Amino acid sequence: MTQTEAPRNSLDAEQAGYKQSLGRRHVQMIAIGGAIGTGLFLGSASRLHNNGPALLFTYAFVGVIAYFLMRALGELVLHRATSGAFVSYMREFYGEKWAFVTGWMYWLNWALTGIAELSAVGLYVQYWFPLMPTWATVLIALAVVLVVNLLSARAFGEFEFWAAIAKVGAIVIFLVVGLVVVIGGFSIGGHEAGFHNLWSNPGGFWPSSGDFNWYGPILAMSGVVFAYAAIEMVGVAAGEMEDAKTEVPKAVNAVIMRIAVFYCGSILLLVSMLPTSEYKSGTSPFVTVFERLGLTWMTTAIQVVLIIAALSSLNAGLYSTGRVLRSLGMSKQAPPFTLKMSSQGVPWAGIVMTSVVYVFGSLLNFFAPDAFEIALEAAAIGVIFTWGTIFVCQIRLRQLSDRGVIPPSTFQMPGSPYTSYIGLAFLALVVVGMGISGWQSSPYLSHKVNFLVVVFGIPLIALALAIGWRVVKPKVVENTGDRLKPVWSDDGPTYGEGVGPDDLDVAEHDPVTKGRDSEDLNDDGSFVRRDDDGKDSR
Repeated sequence: MTQTEAPRNSLDAEQAGYKQSLGRRHVQMIAIGGAIGTGLFLGSASRLHNNGPALLFTYAFVGVIAYFLMRALGELVLHRATSGAFVSYMREFYGEKWAFVTGWMYWLNWALTGIAELSAVGLYVQYWFPLMPTWATVLIALAVVLVVNLLSARAFGEFEFWAAIAKVGAIVIFLVVGLVVVIGGFSIGGHEAGFHNLWSNPGGFWPSSGDFNWYGPILAMSGVVFAYAAIEMVGVAAGEMEDAKTEVPKAVNAVIMRIAVFYCGSILLLVSMLPTSEYKSGTSPFVTVFERLGLTWMTTAIQVVLIIAALSSLNAGLYSTGRVLRSLGMSKQAPPFTLKMSSQGVPWAGIVMTSVVYVFGSLLNFFAPDAFEIALEAAAIGVIFTWGTIFVCQIRLRQLSDRGVIPPSTFQMPGSPYTSYIGLAFLALVVVGMGISGWQSSPYLSHKVNFLVVVFGIPLIALALAIGWRVVKPKVVENTGDRLKPVWSDDGPTYGEGVGPDDLDVAEHDPVTKGRDSEDLNDDGSFVRRDDDGKDSR
């Protein structure tokens, strides 16, 4: 092996075998679907109840941060589209150790989130079938999304396309009905609807007395971050898009408008139709509104949409973890079997691994829901960490391109590096907010879940990752030839002049890997080398 092959292989070999089969409509709907989920349909109820109309400010501000995030991600994707996404970018700009940490943090987030979504599906289905065992619902729901993911990336895209259609359709119907009711000043449940409710709501626009605290809407930002979680899925899907360079900028630029319309528009109408005290935790605010309007058929429709949103989240979790695990496996940072792919370009082994965790985790959740609640909140740290990696990788990419080390991305983040610094500062404050809100949530220490996660959970996760890295490091050293550092230094390639900007796309420039598919990989992830006549030279 030459001096330049290891870093090039570690960056791009992970793309071998994937099919670029996600088209324009898939990309657009993946971007929309990632921004609309149970965080809006269900989670917004408790936030409205606890914070009043000022929650509109919370969603808008976090929406701006989410837009910064997507612009940072867009710059990275247009630099180099890869299914390894955040793991691959951290490997390129910060080295193997941080790629390991990033990959397993992202997997932890999706693994625990998926368990929660499966459990939620079981509860939603009992709305119609109260006697149906929850374990049966869990297995059926998992089987559906597992089959979809194992078919092909295009099957995943089709599922997300129609799931997004359903979610967007429900929101659009609500927005139309809400505008008519609010502008017309109709009575809803004995209460007159209108924009005047923004300030005539009990406690005013920004309640600060009684059971409310003036800093409530600020602390609520930590929860709203998780409502927006999964918009970064575009970065993972980019490696299998037919035309990422064209479609990603369109999807990213549309994010801010979608957040403004779907999230902020919905919250604005919800606070204008009913006092926020009418919204209760555990009941969708949309269900509350439609029930007061007498449109009970929409209550059923919202229940269906909740199931679709949970299945969509499961689908995204299996899709992304399968690809991230394969990226880790390429550098010996995950079990070797995670490298296995089907002829359709699906990393099925990693997907199945996550599915098994979903099943056992769901069973554990039924027996120890309190213990699992802490684990689920720990998964939230994974979201914050993943968003942070996007910002820090964008900062490093821009530093290197400004120095002329690598070509500049064709879709650059505005206001860089300050917009990324703002994003990182915000994420740090979110962690602080989680700790504060967790401390205030209960008089009993054992129930201060978020506080326990921040104070004890983060150090424990860090310790587990540190031990994990020590375990896998010898294999990573052997696999890379002790090339653990970032691919780029401030002056050029870290490991020799042979790794230049043009070498980043192995599929186009490397005669060893050009045109190769998943069947061209050895069991250890390296490429099969062939003689000039095409014969296997192993």
